[in-house]
Amino acid sequence: MNKKRSMARNSTFNILMYSHDTYGLGHIRRTMAIASHLKGARINILILTGSPIVGRFTFPEQIDFVRIPGMIKKKNDEYFPLSIRINPSHALDIRKNIITATAKTFQPHLFIVDKEPLGLKKEVLPTLQWFKRCCPKTHTILGLRDIMDDRETVRQDWRKKGIYEILDQLYTEIWVYGHREMYDPIAQYAIPEAIQSKIHFTGYIPRKVPGVESVRRVKKENTKNNGRKLVVVTAGGGGDAYPLMDAYLSMLEGLEKPLPFKSVLITGPFMPKSDRRKVVDRARRLGIVAHRFYRRMEEILSAADLVVGMAGYNTSCEILSQGTISLLIPREVPRKEQLIRAQILSGHSLADYIPWSQVSPPALREKVFHLLENPHPYQEAISKFKLTGLEVMRRRLKTFRCQK
Repeated sequence: MNKKRSMARNSTFNILMYSHDTYGLGHIRRTMAIASHLKGARINILILTGSPIVGRFTFPEQIDFVRIPGMIKKKNDEYFPLSIRINPSHALDIRKNIITATAKTFQPHLFIVDKEPLGLKKEVLPTLQWFKRCCPKTHTILGLRDIMDDRETVRQDWRKKGIYEILDQLYTEIWVYGHREMYDPIAQYAIPEAIQSKIHFTGYIPRKVPGVESVRRVKKENTKNNGRKLVVVTAGGGGDAYPLMDAYLSMLEGLEKPLPFKSVLITGPFMPKSDRRKVVDRARRLGIVAHRFYRRMEEILSAADLVVGMAGYNTSCEILSQGTISLLIPREVPRKEQLIRAQILSGHSLADYIPWSQVSPPALREKVFHLLENPHPYQEAISKFKLTGLEVMRRRLKTFRCQK
């Protein structure tokens, strides 16, 4: 390291974050939430992401991103370029080279990898090995959501890919974004004792809570100030959410007019155009609005009396942060993560849920009306639930900065 670069590195604390983002919003929204709360005086944060919509987010000062070519999972473990038409292996080589070159040039004090210990198709492995070999003072962090999948699937996958050895040899710490008493990945995923000391449970990651006036304005805009309750239906990225939107619209179409509550649908930017067109047309006939992407999600979720959505980690954190009751419709393929989370949240009265296989207009009607009429048990449980993720991460960051 030359003298000028060494001085620059010592004058600031550099954090490099990796979010592979093949399809959906969860990874980049979680990464953005963490970055926004870890930033501070003399802290630079650079995000490596494959998200095709990362440019839609507003980046505060001292946070920037490096866009790597997007990939999409077609089947099993096969990935293809999202936009450019080149051989998948060439696209992966480009991603791997950008990641490695960025790490070597930026030389972070902290490297945070989201969810995938090796990155997409092992693309982060060379960077992790370089840090261990050439930059051993860099702290490498694996950030895991509370639930990855059912226990047998994760154990088998981690044994096959050698993940236990990677966690032991190449990671300084593992941050689990959840509560051990609600779901214990150490026991569920058979994490060896040698690795357990690296694990820090942060709790759920809170999201921005808007001011009272902005929430009141959004509520007024979406209910026309007529006193009716507001139901927001959100589908995350939306790539596989048409059945949920279809069932909800069918429920509304079967109700007497005028409808007893107002609804806002947010299809997600990745819903296929043909499906989205059907959703928008049906919503228009019902006199309700369907958005493709909503920039101020925290405001509309806070304004809602009920949120109907899938049970992804990101969506769950956003809803709980706003203190809004929810009806979750967890997907069950390609992994059981959402179903397990919905069952756990329901067991703690933090949400209600309908299994994906049981979603129908009558089932939705029964649950939606019940929750709107009896919100108090859920509101009480949510009010007592503490989202401590960022607080714990800031404490860890303070420890690392003191060791610099």
